[in-house]
Amino acid sequence: MTGAVITGGRVVTPSGVLDPGWVAVEDGRITGVGDGEPSSGPRTDVSGRWVVPGFVDIHCHGGGGVAFTSPDQETVARIVATHRAHGTTTMLASLVSRPIPELVEQVAALADLVTEGHLAGVHLEGPFLSAARCGAHDPAILRPPDADSVDALLTAGRGAISMVTIAPELDGAVDAVRTLADAGVIAAVGHTDATAEAVLPAIDAGATVATHLFNGMRPLHHREPGPIGALLDDERVSVELIVDLAHLHPTVVHLAGRHAGQQRTVLVTDAIAAAGAGDGEYRIGGLDVIVRDGVPTLAGGSSLAGSTLTMDAAFRNFVRRCGFSVLDAVHATAIRPAALLGLGKETGSLARGLAADLVVLDDELRVDAVMRQGEWLPD
Repeated sequence: MTGAVITGGRVVTPSGVLDPGWVAVEDGRITGVGDGEPSSGPRTDVSGRWVVPGFVDIHCHGGGGVAFTSPDQETVARIVATHRAHGTTTMLASLVSRPIPELVEQVAALADLVTEGHLAGVHLEGPFLSAARCGAHDPAILRPPDADSVDALLTAGRGAISMVTIAPELDGAVDAVRTLADAGVIAAVGHTDATAEAVLPAIDAGATVATHLFNGMRPLHHREPGPIGALLDDERVSVELIVDLAHLHPTVVHLAGRHAGQQRTVLVTDAIAAAGAGDGEYRIGGLDVIVRDGVPTLAGGSSLAGSTLTMDAAFRNFVRRCGFSVLDAVHATAIRPAALLGLGKETGSLARGLAADLVVLDDELRVDAVMRQGEWLPD
């Protein structure tokens, strides 16, 4: 592994843009960041382009034609490669609702791959969800969280479970949130038909993330704000947004992102196997899904079933279509999600001492090159 100095580009740091700036890399780590011209070192000139931290996706189900529900090393490598080509250098593996014994097997297999460094952790999106807001989850599988099931999943994960999504109105949900928070696992609120009043006890118990805000939730109403109002307005909660412009209108993204701000806005893909694989027929958690024009829906209906989004497109949409700055997008795609995962001292920013995970974007905010741990990904 050799050193390099990336020069001439617009380098986006947590505090602002260095134009022109430089990033020095040695042995997989960032050894310096500055503006102007660096003093020495072999140079890679990226003049006219943006240099941003590698993206961190905390909600992704698959890509490249396969999903994390088949968690062998070849499958995971294919998903990871698909999203790394679009700038995602750190990701969680999201699993959809399945019976507890099946989830235990999936989590145990993924835990080995987390240990080996292929993934940053596992996200369980279900089965502790509301059947009234099930989305692309099989309602026959959904169930309230009980202590034995939560314990079985955490035990199978051996520390690899990073986040669990729960509908707070279910029996035992607040206790489950407290158990997860005490175990150092992010408790997220999602796929819920709860009132605002029913959401607050879960936040008080330690829930800190809104799973794809607006989607899979009781709608916002001016007399009953529901989970959207409660989660968006609580400073303790970071909000996921799927910015593929199918799940959310740009105005809604703008309203939510402006209110939550840089410290609480997180862009996610919620990508399924179809990401990077094209239109066609797929399956999610036992349900048939049709992808047309890049938009997945349940077969025979109109319910959205994840997305085909990649993080570079989410970044681009956030800036070009939703009115945010490149610095805002960096916070939402790297700095904030890395901090949520407890990885802020390892990745997510262009700062001295952190892993050399970065993306070079052209003036249209399309990926020009990706570096992970100091190594450029092959074209």
